Amino acid sequence: MADYPKNLKYTKDHEWARKDGNKVVVGVTFHAQEALGDVVYVELPKVGSAMTAGKQFGVIESTKAVSELYAPVTGKVTKVNQELTKDPTAVNRDPYQAGWIVEVEVASAGEVDALLDAAAYEQLLSTQK
Repeated sequence: MADYPKNLKYTKDHEWARKDGNKVVVGVTFHAQEALGDVVYVELPKVGSAMTAGKQFGVIESTKAVSELYAPVTGKVTKVNQELTKDPTAVNRDPYQAGWIVEVEVASAGEVDALLDAAAYEQLLSTQK
């Protein structure tokens, strides 16, 4: 069974969010990368661009499928993981550390708190099987 870190928050669309002060680091969950298969490309937003919770902010492409990435929070992109342009498989190897996608300055900290905790995310996965 996959491990879903308890210090992260999760979306129903299989993104994770890690709060760091007024910023949030975002990536895709172990479940998402496993379902996708070998990741071959990640479309990153531009630094400074706006993200809106629940709206698409990028695309992740694998040998199996192309999937949209959805913002877990509203805010401004402050950093992108440029390493993914050279090595998109980091998403598969280490989805919670090396495979992070963007860092966002959040408009409202309450949005992060409203996301699913690890137990709720695991419950969601169990109902999708």
